Amino acid sequence: MKQTFRSKTAFVLGWVWVAFAAINLWDLIARYNGKPSLVALAVLGVLTAVIYVLALRPVTKFTGDELVGRNPFRTTLVPWAAIKDVTVSHSINVEYDDSVLRLWTPMSSARERAKSQRKGMPGRRGRFGAKQAMTKEEEIAATAFAGKTHADWVGEQIMSRAESARSRREEQDTGVRTVWAYDSIGVLLAALALVVVAVVAP
Repeated sequence: MKQTFRSKTAFVLGWVWVAFAAINLWDLIARYNGKPSLVALAVLGVLTAVIYVLALRPVTKFTGDELVGRNPFRTTLVPWAAIKDVTVSHSINVEYDDSVLRLWTPMSSARERAKSQRKGMPGRRGRFGAKQAMTKEEEIAATAFAGKTHADWVGEQIMSRAESARSRREEQDTGVRTVWAYDSIGVLLAALALVVVAVVAP
């Protein structure tokens, strides 16, 4: 079963920026006035390229055969059986062969971790701030998830799939593939071209 994980906040804000950039692009073309318009277009192009690379491109995918880590400038495909270990700090770190793949999404912030730890504390607050007793089942669930963030959960899923692949005695595919993100390189080169045009234009 395929699953996709990305930063929802970054994804939404990224597309909001793209819409904003498209409106401004149309306005710059409609009201073109020479070098000032080219400079504004270059700035818009650079910011849009950076937002695409950092906010829209990063994604973590689970496929039936491998883990796909799409980072700003590279995409790494790691067969499940090749994964040795997974650790979660600020990012999810996947160990394979003698290398480590750091996934850009989902990430765990100190604030999110502190919030999850508070949720796991015994007792809960009612509508007016008064502490209410938890049922035994709720206490067990709260203890199990205490301090765990979304990144922790995804890390556990990765390790579970890796262990399952090894238990099925799947062939240890050492064909981990890493490819350059030509889309990221393309948008950055396009932004650089706009900057050059803005600088050399009379």
